Amino acid sequence: MFIKTENLVKKYGDKVAVNGISVEVNQGEIVGLLGANGAGKTTTFYMVVGLIRPNSGKVFQDEHEITRLPMHRRAHLGIGYLPQEPSIFRKLTVEENILILWELMPEIRKADYEKKLV
Repeated sequence: MFIKTENLVKKYGDKVAVNGISVEVNQGEIVGLLGANGAGKTTTFYMVVGLIRPNSGKVFQDEHEITRLPMHRRAHLGIGYLPQEPSIFRKLTVEENILILWELMPEIRKADYEKKLV
């Protein structure tokens, strides 16, 4: 599986938060976005997971365009968001928080948990 963006743009009024970012992340890769405060890192991530929609550009999972899919539909495809901020499960580990989310996704078998966490 891979996630790809093509020329994502997000504007808030006259302010351009993200201007034409294209990135591809393959399964198993760890990628970081570096930039100053206000550079558009979080906004880009939010567009990928479906929290906000881009003004233009596209988001793909494998070869399927998912730009207009809502966040809950992307979650069923395996694209999710675990916020850095404390949550109601703050006493759990990151792995335990992810496992709770997977419990809501019956298409992912328990035997696949460890494989997908790697």
